[in-house]
Amino acid sequence: MRWVTRRNANVDRVACPWLIRRFVDPAAEFGFVDRDTDPATLHDGTPYDMAGVELGHVDGRCSFESILVKHGLTGDPALVLLGRIVHGADIPADLPSSPAEAHGLRAIAYGFAALHGDDDHEKILLESPMYDALYAWCARQAGGGAHGG
Repeated sequence: MRWVTRRNANVDRVACPWLIRRFVDPAAEFGFVDRDTDPATLHDGTPYDMAGVELGHVDGRCSFESILVKHGLTGDPALVLLGRIVHGADIPADLPSSPAEAHGLRAIAYGFAALHGDDDHEKILLESPMYDALYAWCARQAGGGAHGG
């Protein structure tokens, strides 16, 4: 399946592809469109992290958390913790009340953005192992082993 979001991915728009490929759609492909693209005009993919979409910032959630809810992944405490970290890293107003790791994730994500600019596919490729490691750490924090494929 094809998934579509805005260009110049950072934090949430890189974390979501990791989540989607790891737990929702292993064969997912990702497309990136201009910031002002109306998601209603997209006919070739599932939009995420765009204004007004189900898999976006809804009810106080970031897009990563909305995907967790939509795809029934909230039963995995490690993913829930990872979602809280992504949330804090993605939403500056919520950073002070987020897990401490959110500060580090924000710095790392913005560092990748500085290094790779608008090459969103490269950022996903390079940051995915970091999300694997962060998920494994979250699993240990949550008291279990890393889950998923």
